[in-house]
Amino acid sequence: MSWINAVVQGLFLGGLYALFACGLSLLFGVMRIINLAHGDLAVLGAFGVWWVSDRADVSPFLALLAVLPVMLALGYALQRTVLARSLRGGELTPLLTTFGLAIVLQNALLQIFSPDVRSLGPSVGSLSTGSWKITDQLSVPYLGALILAVAVAVLGALQFLLQRTGFGREMRATAQDPDTAALVGVPAASVYARAAAIAVAVAALAGTFLAVHSTFDASSGPTQLIFAFEAVVIGGLGSLWGTLAGGVVLGIAQTLGAQIDPQYSILAGHLVFLVILAGPRGRFIATRRAHA
Repeated sequence: MSWINAVVQGLFLGGLYALFACGLSLLFGVMRIINLAHGDLAVLGAFGVWWVSDRADVSPFLALLAVLPVMLALGYALQRTVLARSLRGGELTPLLTTFGLAIVLQNALLQIFSPDVRSLGPSVGSLSTGSWKITDQLSVPYLGALILAVAVAVLGALQFLLQRTGFGREMRATAQDPDTAALVGVPAASVYARAAAIAVAVAALAGTFLAVHSTFDASSGPTQLIFAFEAVVIGGLGSLWGTLAGGVVLGIAQTLGAQIDPQYSILAGHLVFLVILAGPRGRFIATRRAHA
């Protein structure tokens, strides 16, 4: 039963990884770039929620409602100013640009908030620690169920946006061929900016749940970026529902590794990623990049 419990806990952990990964997947699917500052933007959102919650003495989820519009505007502004220019410089330039942005964000957060570790878990009471006890060895955590439900809702909403709305059709057209899309009146720059705004806002949502689920500090971004990138690759680049599957696979791998030995938790996830990357999926990604 303890192994079944490990799988269940991994499923809920995968929901958190899927939240982190879906913004990364969206940006890659639309603009064909990997945002190396994605994890740090998520941590920035977590600090924003922590600051508002602490100053206004409100629930982190109420604070999130105030922070999300700011993160939307930040994502839009970043695309219009920084990323738009780097996209014109080829494939390597956006990587270098987002890498530089990540360094700036980390150092700014260190200067403003210090290296102290923080958590929003105590602010939500029993939500962060309580669970439904199924048996003596099997339980369903309140927070894990909430995170998984939010991840499914966000991914479902994004999938609906892409498939059923005019803006979604514009995003898909721009992703396939921005020059041809521009010829029929689709403003690629505006589509990219709105996609970046959504990706950054979702990253802030994921950062908030990370802060409630565990602890975070100014240097937490790169670790979350690695987990998000692994989930995206495992699930399939640019696939939203695949991102959820990739996050779940990664989460279950980590909890099963921890079941063997706590030291094997992160290693098990990395090994699953490497095995998938060395298989047909890795060859497909290499072929896709070669023909991009």
